[in-house]
Amino acid sequence: MTATPSPPPSTETPASRRELLLAMSGIAASAVVVAFDATIVSTSLPQVAQTLGDMELYAWVGTGYFLASAVTILIFGRLGDLYGRKPLMMLSMAMVMLGSVLCGLSQSMQQLILFRVLQGLGGGMMIASTFAAPADLFPDPKRRVRWMLVTSITFAVASGLGPVIGGAVTQALGWRAAFFVTPLAALLGVITTWRYFPWIKPVRSASLSLDWVGALLLTLAVGAPLAGLELLTGKGHDGFRLWGLGLLCVGGIAAVLLAPVERSAGTPIFPLRVLQSSEARLINLAGMLSGAVMFILIFYIPLLLQDGFGFSPAHAGLLMAPLVAGTSVGSIMNGRLYPRQSEPARLMVFGGVLLALGCVFTLTFSAASPAWWILLTTSICGIGLGFLLPNYTLFMQMLAEQRDVGVASALIQTTRALGSAFGTAVVGMVIARLSVPLGVTIGLVLCVVMSILVAVVCTQIRMKNVNRS
Repeated sequence: MTATPSPPPSTETPASRRELLLAMSGIAASAVVVAFDATIVSTSLPQVAQTLGDMELYAWVGTGYFLASAVTILIFGRLGDLYGRKPLMMLSMAMVMLGSVLCGLSQSMQQLILFRVLQGLGGGMMIASTFAAPADLFPDPKRRVRWMLVTSITFAVASGLGPVIGGAVTQALGWRAAFFVTPLAALLGVITTWRYFPWIKPVRSASLSLDWVGALLLTLAVGAPLAGLELLTGKGHDGFRLWGLGLLCVGGIAAVLLAPVERSAGTPIFPLRVLQSSEARLINLAGMLSGAVMFILIFYIPLLLQDGFGFSPAHAGLLMAPLVAGTSVGSIMNGRLYPRQSEPARLMVFGGVLLALGCVFTLTFSAASPAWWILLTTSICGIGLGFLLPNYTLFMQMLAEQRDVGVASALIQTTRALGSAFGTAVVGMVIARLSVPLGVTIGLVLCVVMSILVAVVCTQIRMKNVNRS
């Protein structure tokens, strides 16, 4: 058959409902790949560590991914603002496919971590593009929040299916097979995005000088402290700790230099105006805490269920499904309630309280806990996250100028990734030095504290439900 030629790149947003649905299908496909990329191996990792050895490197499998994502999200969010998001969405899925296949072929934990870093680079590019793309299609926030449900629900359902599929595939075919599920989803995503998502070219001046110095400083400011923290908290000789201290210093120096460089840049990679308001700073603080809570739960509850309680990977994946799938329920409720709220930040306060309550309940888990109790608890956590995560992105887009929507969306995803990397690194360090049950328990206590802080921070956010023109 002769392939149908692809239409030329579009500079107009789709107008009809059918065109919008087709365009959103490309975004939804990317959301599925993002979700699978982050969660599908969570129930496989205990067996991976047992097979490849080096249990002390367990945390690096998660930390390496989040570290790579964190250092690229902001950069690619800005590039999407400048050049358009469609090419980045497709390139990111190709990188994720390659990284996932290589992970499945890994022969050591060091190789696995390296290939997870490659996945993280693609994941960061995909996150930056996927969560900013709805703002290109729907300038009105009240209309956008309803259409963002498509992305949120797709992401949540895929995230819920991820641990289940990963656990079932691992149990039936082995852990290597679990890494080959994501490439199949990514292939479908590439086709859908290429066919249906419009290439919306941003309006910009003909002469554009890319801020390479700012990009380098931003990468060091975000990535060096996280790598240094992992070296400081992990097991190793004193040389590793010296490297860790050195990286912390490098990150601090880069952060200090970044502000003046970005103020003087003609086209800054990170325009500082996106953090000008106190609301933007508070939203990113809450996002960082929420990211830490979410991925401590995703990565370490399966480890507790399998290593501590003796559950099978499939059973652990099933019990974990509501944690992320419940996000869809919370997102739907949030989307229905949001247009009726004069101060929609109250929805985030409710989400923080609900998340804290769920984290308290996780402290009661034991080998004798009935399945319904674990399912209920993980559902509560998921619903709480559903009232938090979509609003972080939406509020940052509302606060930003139209030319900065991509970088503002990427900033909240970056702070969430930073929180995820920090949380998984700290809990991994505690587990390595103590034991799995005690280390996970300490991590869950931290989740309770951070969830309460999220609710407190959200009480200080003052946002009105109005349309920015």
